[in-house]
Amino acid sequence: MHEEGSGGPVMDQAANLRKLASKARSTRTQPELVEVPKPAKATRFIAIASGKGGVGKTNFAINLGILFAREGKRVIVMDADMGLANVNVILGVIPKFNLYHVIKGQKRLPEIIIDTPQGIRIIAGASGFSKLANLTEEERLRFVDSMMELEEADIVIIDTGAGVSRNVLSFVLPADEAIIVTTPEPTAITDAYGIIKAISAETGQVTIKLVVNRVSSIHEGKQVAERVINIAGQFLNVRVENLGMIFQDETVPESVMKQKPFVIAAPKGRATECVDHIAKRLLGMQITPKSRGFGGFIKNFLSVYKED
Repeated sequence: MHEEGSGGPVMDQAANLRKLASKARSTRTQPELVEVPKPAKATRFIAIASGKGGVGKTNFAINLGILFAREGKRVIVMDADMGLANVNVILGVIPKFNLYHVIKGQKRLPEIIIDTPQGIRIIAGASGFSKLANLTEEERLRFVDSMMELEEADIVIIDTGAGVSRNVLSFVLPADEAIIVTTPEPTAITDAYGIIKAISAETGQVTIKLVVNRVSSIHEGKQVAERVINIAGQFLNVRVENLGMIFQDETVPESVMKQKPFVIAAPKGRATECVDHIAKRLLGMQITPKSRGFGGFIKNFLSVYKED
């Protein structure tokens, strides 16, 4: 970690961020993006986004974070859905404070971080506070300063709101990578393309990855991924990485009703196996098929993503 002192990287970055945030107000009618900074150390920021709601984005973010934590990573899951925050709901946690209190200067981010029995820490979102891009200059600076205090985490997973709002892009654009979650439904595929287009229009620096949720077969998952990737490449000239697929699994909605993450409620479930594979890919770990039931499922599943 960098020592505090004049001219240090953290201080320089904070000063630069303040300069950016305090620029003259834009003359455009469209609000400026509030870009969330990355701390000076190698904290990895992963934004989880989707073109539409109801595709399992938040559930994926939470369970991915738990699997990261099992590999020894210090993980914070931030609920950045200012309209319909529900990370804490899925975990059965009732927060005393949330992002609203940080934005209003009543708390700092480290003060509202909640430890959970699942091994991850969470930052509860501020439901109903939907216009992050419309914060006052003072509120922007306060939020920027607070983000700098997350540098103790190895990985920060940002669960953004659904859709292509300026609020969503404010969290996606500064991230190291954006994982877009979709399903085989035509509307979800169309909206996934929409958010990829919005991201690419703003910057070419974010690595975009795709997860296809609730697939009924390997063929379906591969077909949907290829469709999104090919269209993005052809019309946007954007490379999208096929990160993986998650099978339709009845244990997932059951775990949601119990307010228990499915990787804990159903450790041998198909969805758990799929997300575990995705987590290991993201961490660059060796993936070894387990000698378990349902035929050659695991072997076939891994072969879809085998490097050439």
